[in-house]
Amino acid sequence: MKKIFSVLLILIVTSVFAQQKLNLSYYLPNDVSYNKNIPTPKSVIGHEVGEWHITHDKLVEYMKVLAKASDRISFEDRGKTYEGRPLVLLTITSPKNHQNLEQIRKQHIKATDDVQVNVAKQPIVVYQGFSIHGNEPSGTNSALASAYYLAAAEGLKIDELLDNTVILFDPSLNPDGLQRFAYWANTNKASNINPDPNDREYHEIWPGGRTNHYWFDMNRDWLPVQLPESSARIASFHKWLPNILTDHHEMGTNSSFFFQPGIPSRTNPLTPQMNQDLTKEIATYHAKAFDKIGSTYYSEESFDDFYYGKGSTFPDINGSIGILFEQGSSRGHAQESENGILTFPFTIRNQFTATLSTLEAAKNMRVKILKYQQGFYQKSRDLSENKAIVFGDEKDAVKTYHLAKVLKKHQIKFHELKADFTSKGKQFKKGYSYVVPMNQKNNRLVKAMFDVRTTFKDSLFYDVSAWTFNHAFGVDFADNVSLSKAGLEVVNLKKKDGNINKQSTVGYLFSWNEYESPKALNTILNNGLRAKVAMKQFKNSGKSFDYGSIFIPAQNQKLKGTALYQFLNKVAIENHLEIKGVDTGLNDGIDLGSRNFRAVKPQKVAMLVGNGMTSYDAGEIWHLLDQRFNMKLTKLDVSYAARVNLSKYTTIVVPNSYSIHKNLESKLKTWVRNGGVLIGYRNAVNWLSNKKFINLKFNKAKSDSIENVSFENKSLQSGAQVIGGAIFEAKIDRSHPINFGYKNDKVALFRNTRQFIQSDKKSYNNPIQYTNNPLLSGYISEENLKELKNTVPFKVGRLGSGRVLVFTDNTNFRAFWFGTNKLLMNAIFFGKLM
Repeated sequence: MKKIFSVLLILIVTSVFAQQKLNLSYYLPNDVSYNKNIPTPKSVIGHEVGEWHITHDKLVEYMKVLAKASDRISFEDRGKTYEGRPLVLLTITSPKNHQNLEQIRKQHIKATDDVQVNVAKQPIVVYQGFSIHGNEPSGTNSALASAYYLAAAEGLKIDELLDNTVILFDPSLNPDGLQRFAYWANTNKASNINPDPNDREYHEIWPGGRTNHYWFDMNRDWLPVQLPESSARIASFHKWLPNILTDHHEMGTNSSFFFQPGIPSRTNPLTPQMNQDLTKEIATYHAKAFDKIGSTYYSEESFDDFYYGKGSTFPDINGSIGILFEQGSSRGHAQESENGILTFPFTIRNQFTATLSTLEAAKNMRVKILKYQQGFYQKSRDLSENKAIVFGDEKDAVKTYHLAKVLKKHQIKFHELKADFTSKGKQFKKGYSYVVPMNQKNNRLVKAMFDVRTTFKDSLFYDVSAWTFNHAFGVDFADNVSLSKAGLEVVNLKKKDGNINKQSTVGYLFSWNEYESPKALNTILNNGLRAKVAMKQFKNSGKSFDYGSIFIPAQNQKLKGTALYQFLNKVAIENHLEIKGVDTGLNDGIDLGSRNFRAVKPQKVAMLVGNGMTSYDAGEIWHLLDQRFNMKLTKLDVSYAARVNLSKYTTIVVPNSYSIHKNLESKLKTWVRNGGVLIGYRNAVNWLSNKKFINLKFNKAKSDSIENVSFENKSLQSGAQVIGGAIFEAKIDRSHPINFGYKNDKVALFRNTRQFIQSDKKSYNNPIQYTNNPLLSGYISEENLKELKNTVPFKVGRLGSGRVLVFTDNTNFRAFWFGTNKLLMNAIFFGKLM
């Protein structure tokens, strides 16, 4: 009987699915006529919307054809993903507006600069973005139907909409992830659609299609802007300053449909209340549209508007209204759920409905929303202060440049430093620091980027609770600085020029402080040259060199004389370094021939990936080495790593993970004992400790003792103990190799775990240790803060002739935590010296 029921279920699903997929009218309003000269999606891509998962190449092809066929649409290619896929944008509006589009854009921007501009007759601008998570595909697949509707629908209703609206239509926010997931879903689709959740179709292989090429969650990159996909969309955002931005996602299969507002108590305090009021009013249009088609939904019960790096929250600090949509996901073509069979076409129709309800709200609320944006920037100017902030690092111009580059992408104005000055013991050096005036249009965005917050209305967060950019980039920072410190405004931002002062018969020195020093060292070593690292400070001909300075002897090298000089000159230019050709090996302090200069060997690095490893953490490490330091990284999948000859690798990194197969565990231990350096992150620390790779003692994470908690709120109590992402201060021993290249005696660390390693009685075994008052920004419960104080986030252990190095937290977080990137590079190059 059970078997008969299963067969009937599959037949029913297949029948329903067939009815839905065969007709585009399933998605479209039935009270509208359509221009027959506009090609339907099926006529171009070869299948009906929702019959198969759209691949990115077919998606782009349809958008190009649509733009050629319709005078309502223009097509723009804004760049490429890491895998070379185009980042396209359609601009959709009336033909009359298209003829005057640039003037409309300029007038729209002018209104945000001048409160006297009358916005009553201006079009509203709506940015609609789909499927930033590649395996949440109903958004992008609905973009096919939405684009067709906007191009082909006829009548007064669509004419009125397009006359009064400019739509920036981004059909795929994550082309690489979308392609990966479409391949998975399509190759596992059966002719008889099987909704059984146990089927392979609904269980992607690692790392899944959610992320981009380097496995980043791109819905966390709107504020840091470190990825090419983000750079393209942020450029479009600031070019137009849209009034509404929609962000189409998916959630668990048993869910219905969510639209914002989110939980009110979890809104960032820097977001104006009017923003949330308008969001709630827009929500009434979604509710009306969903009631009409009979789809259930909810609002204000989950998700939040706190972290400004998400697509639905970033607009809120930029005078716009961000709206998150979350559709229960079929994760394939149809799947059983608590609400019955959830089909892919059904999820697409809901996303399509939300697209149109947003445009309906925008049209009807146009003047109100335009005036809100105008008032947002007017109030920003009224609240602005006649002061400035300054950031920089007197020994690391490149790291400072990377922070300035983020500001430039957000059209934040900043200036060169007029002259060197000191504030609170920190030296700010011209050419290595920048001045950001607060009396500018984007001052609220500046405040959001450098925000420090340790008290909160709510103790639960959908994402991180802190992201303070001066801490993330590890730069010195001063606020409330006089504008008299500002020099010329920076128009064309450039990295500092690198150089080598002269040819030497003795050798060459460069500092380890600069961000790209590891990249330079890797290039030197991989070209067969010898290099040594200074274990102590010294002066050569009056110039000071810190711990970790690199010495390249002139003698006994593969390259001689002028050839060596020319090669190092190229290295200096490419890595923006100052390399000094020295006249003497006699120093004030250790001499160049001292045993305190230790040989550094070429590094061959591998990393474990695959099931059990967190793809986000692994991707951040891969991206760091590949994109920032030009280092080759061998990605060893745990499914076959136990069969690999590990002896060819000097270093193996284990990203956040919970367990490893016993065969691989044994092989790793043998490899470490034979001289390898094993680096473990986050939960891998527990595993390495339990398996006796390293001897660690932990403080136990605790919960706040709150009495009389109701059943309804028990999850809130447990959730409040999570460290979702906060920033903490640690003191460092700069003489220890793990801290080479750091000029200050304290460092800001990002933390999102509750692993508290006890410190060692011998202080020199605690090269990084949290202070007694460590919280810099973000949320942590009182009990966990007590356990964190004076613990250590890093530990070194010896195993045979090798080393095991562990970090309790991610030093490479989301590609913008530049301030702690060097910790991993130190672990790689100098691990054997610890």
